[in-house]
Amino acid sequence: MVLERIRQLGPVSRAQVARTTGLSKPTVSQALSSLVGAKLVREAGRSSGGKGPTAVLYEANPAAGFVVALDVGRSMVRAAIADLNGEIVGQRDERARARSAATLITQLGALARSLGEDNGVRWRQVTFVCVGSPGVLQPGQRHLWLAHNLPGWEREGVLDSLTAELGPRVVFENDVNLATLGEQRLGLGKEVSNFVYLHVGTGVGMGLVLNGELYRGSSGAAGEVGYVPIAVPDPHARTSRRRGALETAVGAQAVMQEADRLGVRGVSDAKDVFDAARAGDRAATRVVAGVAERLALAIAAVAPVVDPELVILGGAIGRQGDLLLERVERELAALSPFRPRVEVSALGEDAELHGAIALALGSAQDLLFERMRRTAS
Repeated sequence: MVLERIRQLGPVSRAQVARTTGLSKPTVSQALSSLVGAKLVREAGRSSGGKGPTAVLYEANPAAGFVVALDVGRSMVRAAIADLNGEIVGQRDERARARSAATLITQLGALARSLGEDNGVRWRQVTFVCVGSPGVLQPGQRHLWLAHNLPGWEREGVLDSLTAELGPRVVFENDVNLATLGEQRLGLGKEVSNFVYLHVGTGVGMGLVLNGELYRGSSGAAGEVGYVPIAVPDPHARTSRRRGALETAVGAQAVMQEADRLGVRGVSDAKDVFDAARAGDRAATRVVAGVAERLALAIAAVAPVVDPELVILGGAIGRQGDLLLERVERELAALSPFRPRVEVSALGEDAELHGAIALALGSAQDLLFERMRRTAS
């Protein structure tokens, strides 16, 4: 509690910590002494101005450790390293070597270590690593499922290989859940108790914050809306069961298939289709209109169940707000009496990294506190 309050308030005196936490001054003094001894907190000068003697000010020591965030996608892997105040000191993107799980894991280890070296951080200074990727990690299990966009990622032993590559202090989380945490920490979800983050890109997924907390469900699969059986002619089709009906209808592959069917020329990916629509291509505009209708249908299916105040659109397709937002809102009004506010992510592709940093910081703080307690005893 003391360390978290110091993080929130910045340079702060012992008396201020006591007032804002409700703890006694002797208790705060003992806590500060332990935190300073563990190098989690440092003195930051003395107070000035006002009446009476000055007081020593304390602040969190950002260099007490570092955390690494890794965002694993089908086409790109992204990494960031941050100090214990959550400030990013280095960031890098690379094309994913996703031919197999083994090559991808090796790439992640090399990327994380080289990023640290380039920013003056030794690997032993890294307190925790958070890896975000598609897929669901069930409680008590050691393998991912529903990670079909990454070859070999669902096989037994992948998480053990990642741990061997990155070290034992590593936490895994679904990438859309991480983006949701990023929005809660720094984005449009800040101070919103109930919101959902709808990711539409290569895959389709949703993160849910209910009553201020990320909701994972009983098996960790809450928010896998790509599997909601809507927006396709036959929800019983094998592709709908394997990849999810909604993902089959609105993901990047679906955009390209629809563009090909309608005769959109000169496009190599979903972004090109949206660019063609911006340039006035009528067939591409029809593709975009179809995407908006299916997104509205997905929101209309979810809104009566969780009643969110806000829906944040993210992912490479979801972020095309200039083309999608008005269409989605109009179609949603035609479909449903439920009208959550719909906005496009302001964090963009960095949402996952910010969420991974937040999760890693929480784990790092717990680990450092445990070290401090062992030292004190």
